[in-house]
Amino acid sequence: MIESNTVYFVGSGPGDPELITIKAKKILELADVVIYSGSLLNPKILEYTKEGAEFYDASLIDREKIYHILRDSTRKGKLAVRFHDGDPGLFSTIREQIDKLESDGLQCKVIPGITSLLGAAAAMNLELTLPGNTQTLIITRAEFRTPVPDREKISELAKHGATMAFYLSVHLIADIVEELLKGGVYTKETPAVVVYRATWDDQKIIHGTLGDITKKTKESKVIKTALIIVGDVIEPRTYEYSKVYDAGFTHGYRRAKK
Repeated sequence: MIESNTVYFVGSGPGDPELITIKAKKILELADVVIYSGSLLNPKILEYTKEGAEFYDASLIDREKIYHILRDSTRKGKLAVRFHDGDPGLFSTIREQIDKLESDGLQCKVIPGITSLLGAAAAMNLELTLPGNTQTLIITRAEFRTPVPDREKISELAKHGATMAFYLSVHLIADIVEELLKGGVYTKETPAVVVYRATWDDQKIIHGTLGDITKKTKESKVIKTALIIVGDVIEPRTYEYSKVYDAGFTHGYRRAKK
């Protein structure tokens, strides 16, 4: 149910128009005003909107303009949607937007979406947390114009040896590889992939290792709209079967077979 005096922050999913949630699609179909991430969103998804809806490409306007459009449209009784690529919970700037809108007396609601990392994993039939390999996934980005705390330096995170995923960083892949190897756990043989436009029609997956993924990525001319995934789960040498489905394992819903 759509609530009045409410701005909706909606996840568009990774790119495939069929990977938007039912709830997100329903809100988009009713929206009067849509601010979307034009540099990242698959334009086919905007075909779900109704005739007469107003569109604004967020890549062409600043935060103040975005804020004023959302605030003023909602105050006029229009359904305004800030349509984020992937999931609004990751690298989306929703916190700064919501704080300002709520301080002006408007409500905000977030509708989750499938993030591109999960779309990329699905495209490769990949389990990111594999028993006997790693049970940890680290999602981060390389430091460039947006700084990161010292404790989150890539070389420090790499010491865990977990699955790592890098958003918004493929143009810095050489630096990332260098920092990953400094951690002392990953080696040049550690599997790595770059996934360009996960789930889009022109999706591209570049397979390699930390020893050659930089060269392969540069040869492919991929410089944006791509994820980097690193870890042994990509091509595991060994792994363990899940205990939950082991006939000899007792848990709260099933007794072990003797």
